[in-house]
Amino acid sequence: MLPIEVQRSATLKTKPSSEGLGFGKYFTDHMFRMDYSPERGWHQARILPHGPMGLDPGAAVFHYAQAVFDGSKVFRGKDGQLRAFRVLDHSKRLAASAERLAMPPVPPEVAREAIEALVKVDADWVPSAPGTSLYVRPVVMASEAFLGVRPADKYIFFIILSPVGNYFSGGAEPVRIWVEQQHTRAAPGGLGGAKAAANYAAGLQASVEAKKRGYAQVLWLDALEHRYIEEVGTMNLFVRIGDEVITPPLDGTFLPGITRESVLTLLRDWGTKVSERKLSIDELREAHQKGELREVFGTGTAAVISPVGALGFQDGQLLIGNGKVGELSQRIYDTVTGIQYGTQPDRHGWMTLIK
Repeated sequence: MLPIEVQRSATLKTKPSSEGLGFGKYFTDHMFRMDYSPERGWHQARILPHGPMGLDPGAAVFHYAQAVFDGSKVFRGKDGQLRAFRVLDHSKRLAASAERLAMPPVPPEVAREAIEALVKVDADWVPSAPGTSLYVRPVVMASEAFLGVRPADKYIFFIILSPVGNYFSGGAEPVRIWVEQQHTRAAPGGLGGAKAAANYAAGLQASVEAKKRGYAQVLWLDALEHRYIEEVGTMNLFVRIGDEVITPPLDGTFLPGITRESVLTLLRDWGTKVSERKLSIDELREAHQKGELREVFGTGTAAVISPVGALGFQDGQLLIGNGKVGELSQRIYDTVTGIQYGTQPDRHGWMTLIK
C-alpha cells in the first residue's frame, strides 16, 4: 500500500455545471505529487491543493523535453458508483512512455494507487450527466536544473483531474478530418509510440492549418512515403471496407491506444472480420469509388468513438456514408460507454470500482 500524505485545500472551488464542461477547462481542488532522485527513487507521495509547482528555469523539461503523460477516465454510473476504465493498463503505458525517454518509470501499481487515492479525495467532482466523466492526467517530467544533453537525475510525477464533457463540440456527430500529406508527426524509430509531450507539439502547426480549412483534426500518413494511414491527432483510426474492419498495425510510429485495443477485442468477440494491416490512401480512394467504404471512425480516451464524416485532401474530399453515425460505430460506442457507466456487463474486467 502506497503511503500518501493528504493536505486538503482550505478553500474549495465552485463546481461548473455539466452543460458547460467542455474538455479540459476546469480542474479539481487537489493534485497528487511524488518526486524522484537517484538516491531515494520515487518518494514523498502526497496529495496537495491544486496549484502552481515551482520549477527552476534550468529544469531539463524546459530544454530537452523529457515529459510524458497519459489520460484515462472515471465515470459515475446511474447507481452512483465510480468506475475507472482500464486504469492499470494506462499506468503501464505511462511507464513504457517514460522508459522510451530515458526516464525512471513509475511502477504501474503505484500510479494506479495514486490515481485512486486522488479520485477518492475529489470524488464530488465526478459529474453524473450522460456523456460526462472525470479525466485523469498523470505526468512525469524532468525537474533537475542543468544545461547539457543527458537524461535528468530528478523527476516529478504528478496527477491532475478535470471534469469533462464531449471532446468535440459536436458530441458524437461525424467529424471532418484533414489528410496531411506534407507535414510529418513521427518516423520509424522515433517517439511516435510513446505518449510524449513532444509528439503533440510536432502536430500543432498542421492542426492549426487543418482547422483553418474547416477540419477538426489531422490524419497522419507514414513519414517515408506519405501514403499509408497511421493515426488521427488524438485518436487511432479504423476503416470499414465491405465487411472488413481495418486499423493500422502498431509499428512504433503511433500510440498503442487503450480504447483501440478495447474496440479490437469487442469486434473479435462479435465475430467481425478485423485486420491490423497497412492501408494506403490509394486503397481508401478506390474503396470509396466502388461504394465499399462504409465507415471511418477514430477511437481514443477523450472521444471514445468519433465517427468521421469526411476526409479532406488538396484536390477535394471523400464523404463517408450519409453524414450520419455508422451502424458499427454506434454499436461500439454504445457498448464501450455502457461498460464504462455500468449499464452493460464488464466481461473483460476493464473497470475498477473506486469506493
